[in-house]
Amino acid sequence: MLQLEMIKQMIEFNRTAFDNTFKAMSMVQDQTEEMLLTYMEKAPWMPSEGKKVLKEWLDKCKKARDEYKKIVNDGFKKMEDIFSKSEKEAKKSAEAKSK
Repeated sequence: MLQLEMIKQMIEFNRTAFDNTFKAMSMVQDQTEEMLLTYMEKAPWMPSEGKKVLKEWLDKCKKARDEYKKIVNDGFKKMEDIFSKSEKEAKKSAEAKSK
């Protein structure tokens, strides 16, 4: 039981570390996007097609970032489910042995 609890704590620690790092990375990307868009609006040499392509690229990057976060969160959820199931089975086994 102690091993399962340690594993669950490790998963929770990794989830928290990932969430914090992801939030920081997202903030940097969002700030960079704002700066780039501001610069791009004031750049007379950049054609409107180039601005459109850049805006689409930024939108796709944001979408990919959100999809990545969802995939990682799904992975953490699956790991938690696996170890919760193992914990329940271990409790049943311990109860059966004590009878």
